[in-house]
Amino acid sequence: MGKYFGTDGFRGEANKTLTFEHAIQIGRFLGWYYGAKQGKKAKIVIGKDTRRSSYMFEYALCTGLVASGADAYIMHVTTTPSVAYITRVDEFDCGIMISASHNPYYDNGIKLFNGQGEKMPEETILEIEDYIDGKLDVPVAERDAIGRTVDYVSGRNRYIGHLISMSKYGFKDVKVGLDVANGASWQIAKAVFDALGAKTYVMNDSPDGYNINTDCGSTHIEHLQKFVVENDLDVGFAFDGDADRCLAVDEKGNVVTGDHTLYIYGLYMKERGKLLNNKVVTTVMSNFGLFKALDKVGIDYDKTKVGDKYVYENMVQTGNRIGGEQSGHIIFSKYETTGDGILTALKLMEVMLARGKKMSELAAPVVFYPQVLKNVRVKSKPEAQNDPDVQAAVAAVGEALGDEGRILVRESGTEPVIRVMVEAGSDEVCEKYVDQVIEVIKSKGHLA
Repeated sequence: MGKYFGTDGFRGEANKTLTFEHAIQIGRFLGWYYGAKQGKKAKIVIGKDTRRSSYMFEYALCTGLVASGADAYIMHVTTTPSVAYITRVDEFDCGIMISASHNPYYDNGIKLFNGQGEKMPEETILEIEDYIDGKLDVPVAERDAIGRTVDYVSGRNRYIGHLISMSKYGFKDVKVGLDVANGASWQIAKAVFDALGAKTYVMNDSPDGYNINTDCGSTHIEHLQKFVVENDLDVGFAFDGDADRCLAVDEKGNVVTGDHTLYIYGLYMKERGKLLNNKVVTTVMSNFGLFKALDKVGIDYDKTKVGDKYVYENMVQTGNRIGGEQSGHIIFSKYETTGDGILTALKLMEVMLARGKKMSELAAPVVFYPQVLKNVRVKSKPEAQNDPDVQAAVAAVGEALGDEGRILVRESGTEPVIRVMVEAGSDEVCEKYVDQVIEVIKSKGHLA
């Protein structure tokens, strides 16, 4: 990770951590890097979510892009996966999404995609950061080399058509609830489900610039749980602010997480001979119950570091077709390069209809294990993590748990913190073993 950009773009409070000047600079660099530097005019597509500050960043990025000679194509309010998709299929030089995902309205972010719709390579990100810090010069365009902006709402419409084409079944007479989080999917999701014939019930679809993710969407799934039960719906889907993640709710009001989705669709692929390598890709934070369920049906798995970036990197390197996170970031690499909440919902609908089962039946084999996670502030993360006595304590817990649980000790990527997590048959067992390891960290003098 760089100075400004993390694993999911440049994110922070609007005009404090992430300013409109930053956006102009990013636009200036990208317009030159993909255009004048290569002796051509760059074509760059931009989307945004419903935050009030997204307008400011959209115009600031456009200012920088056209000043460097690029043509900026504006998709307006749309989802992160739509920008990745359109960048790739319409052969743009790169794509930009303005969003802070599931963060509150006063935060915002700038996510960058290369011409293949993948997250921008690290080496390009570092060059952008050098330009922001004044270490590089970028010339301005002059006369007929100055760029322009182009209304590109047609790109969003084409993405909607792409999603509709992804469904093998019509949804006639299926009652579906959608919580669109007052965010980027507020028009797109309903349009897709309506076109497929569902009886669509939508909540939190009145964005005002300030209510994105506020007590709604996938980070507040309890409202959709109640909504599904009260309206006697067959299933519900909740998205986050930029709709790159999806959590589901079954007909009984139970939450269906990203881990459940990996099991449900992974098994569906295996049954049809479509699960290449017989593997799904998870992160280390997937629940132990998922791994137990996959073991029972003979499906293997690769575990990556936390972050959909690492999940996708694994899929590119191995050819694995499905991967994701418990939070609902699910990547179907045959169709897209990033997590797509609406596509995830469509794929879950496909399994329900193909198998003629309710969502609760499909999710039932994944039984979550109780989990206790505690953060320990330390002087040095590597020293605490690599201490022989700490490693011995972790190994002892792992041996004691055997096949009935697991322990995970990892460093925070952003804080001076070691995270100690145990999953086991009861909260009491989890608590006991977490505290056992923390006590060793403490006794060795690692606490900050």
